[in-house]
Amino acid sequence: MHRLLKLFLAVPLVAVLLAGCSLLPEKIDETRGWSAQRLYSEAKESMNGGNYKTALEYLDKLQARYPFGRLAQQAQLDTIYIQYKDNEPDAALAAADRFIKANPRHPYVDYAYYMKALVNFNRNNTLLEQIAPSDRDKTDTTTARQSYSDFAELTRKFPNSKYAQDARQRMLYLHNNLAAYEVNVAGYYLRRGAYVAAVNRAKYVLETYARTPASADALSIMTQAYVKMHMPQLAADSLRVLERNYPQSPELPKLNALVKGSG
Repeated sequence: MHRLLKLFLAVPLVAVLLAGCSLLPEKIDETRGWSAQRLYSEAKESMNGGNYKTALEYLDKLQARYPFGRLAQQAQLDTIYIQYKDNEPDAALAAADRFIKANPRHPYVDYAYYMKALVNFNRNNTLLEQIAPSDRDKTDTTTARQSYSDFAELTRKFPNSKYAQDARQRMLYLHNNLAAYEVNVAGYYLRRGAYVAAVNRAKYVLETYARTPASADALSIMTQAYVKMHMPQLAADSLRVLERNYPQSPELPKLNALVKGSG
C-alpha cells in the first residue's frame, strides 16, 4: 500500500515536468524582421571579417525571405565567393553553375564564369607547384585543363569583361605549366630508358604546346632519345630544329657532342 501511494504521487510530478518543458521559450531568431539590406550588410561585414559561416547564414536567410529582390541575386554571387574562400570548391562550383543557368543575361554573370575558372585554377595549384610527381604518367591534369577551358569560355563569351585580361594571363600560365609537366614526363621516360615513349611525349609537346619555353626541352629530349636508339639522322634533325629556333639554348654544346659521337 505504501509503495502504491508513492507511485501515484510520482505520476503528477512527471506530468508537471513534461508540461514545463513545453513552456520553455523557443530560440529567438535575432534576424526576424530584418530588411534585405540589413541582412546583406551583416553578411558583408561577416565576410570581410573572415567569418564565412555566419556570412552564409545571413545570405541564405536573405534569399529565403526576399527571393525576388535585387540583393538576392547579389547574395548568390557572394555565396560563390564565400564558398571559394572557405575552401569549399565543390559548393562554389555548384553555386556558380546555378547562377549561370538561372541568370544567363545578368550584367554580372561574367563574374560567375570567372569564379568557376578560378576555383579550378586554385584546386590545380598543387599539381603545378609540384610539377614532377613520383609517378609522372599517372598525375591527373584534368583540373588544370578544366580551368583553362573555363577561362577560355569567359574570354570567348565576354571578351570585354573586366576579368578577361586576368583570365588570359592565367591561361598563359596554365598553358606553359601543362607543357612543362609533359616535358617532365618525357624526361622521366628518357631516364628510365623508355626512349620511344620519351620521343612520343616530346612530339606531343611540340604539337600541342608550340612556342612555349618547354619546346626547347622537348627537342633536347628527342635528340637524346634518338641517339640512344641509334638513329643518328633523326637525332641530327631534332638538333637542327633546336639550333634554328633556340640558338641560345644551353643544351646545344652537350647535344652537338652527343650527336657527333653517335655518327
